[in-house]
Amino acid sequence: MARILVIDESRQRAVEICTGLIQAGHQVAAVLPSAVELIERIEEIKPDIILIETESPSRDTLEHLGVMNQTMPRPVVMFSQDGDSDTIRSAVKAGVAAYVVDGFEIDRLKPVVDVAVARFEEHQILRQELADASRKLSERRIIEKAKGILMKSRGLDEDTAYAALRKLAMEKSQPLAKVAGNVIEMANLLL
Repeated sequence: MARILVIDESRQRAVEICTGLIQAGHQVAAVLPSAVELIERIEEIKPDIILIETESPSRDTLEHLGVMNQTMPRPVVMFSQDGDSDTIRSAVKAGVAAYVVDGFEIDRLKPVVDVAVARFEEHQILRQELADASRKLSERRIIEKAKGILMKSRGLDEDTAYAALRKLAMEKSQPLAKVAGNVIEMANLLL
């Protein structure tokens, strides 16, 4: 059972949404009239999913969602009357996992939420893979630079320089990239 934060300026529509969510087996964590102070409210409420019903997402709402997506990502479902492609792109860029045009329908609620959660989870996996790949590439650059320093300063070949870095990393029980970074720092001090 997912805890869902509902954001809708219309009290009557919010009641319909809450009814649909409960019928779909979800729990309504809270209902807000706008995305103002969204970050603070998310920290307080700790919802699993955010559902927004709006005529058209405001720039402020999209900015709040963008900040939230960077600091505490959650699946976001947005029902809107605005089918403008630029608005949709902006919403997706801000972290909206499912943008549904032409409003809310109770019978579509469960599958839309399920799709949003699946897309969000896949996006998070890709985001983590990208972060891991970037970190590994950065570490590789540091190791290559440290090898170059050892090769130049000690007249070592590439394999011997790498073996020396690995040996030092094992002796110090530190990751290879950290040891390589220390070698670079020391070389910079000595220059």
